[in-house]
Amino acid sequence: MEKEQKTRITIDIYGQTYTIIGTDSSAHVRQVATLVDDLMRELSAHNPSLDTTKVAVLTAVNSVHDYLKLQTEKELLEEELKKLKG
Repeated sequence: MEKEQKTRITIDIYGQTYTIIGTDSSAHVRQVATLVDDLMRELSAHNPSLDTTKVAVLTAVNSVHDYLKLQTEKELLEEELKKLKG
């Protein structure tokens, strides 16, 4: 079995530098980092009294909430598609 090529990329999120190692493309990792950074900055702008840890946790909670909503929507659409196909 062939091992997937791992990529090492350095990104900045909310003023902190992280090194990410994985099999996804650099472009994908940068896109994820940009989205997380944007979400954290937006949350912080609306709640300036929150410390970095709370901003990070609330960003994670909001992201998982959105993910679960999309997952449910996907499942409903798949069920609808099955019914349409007969």
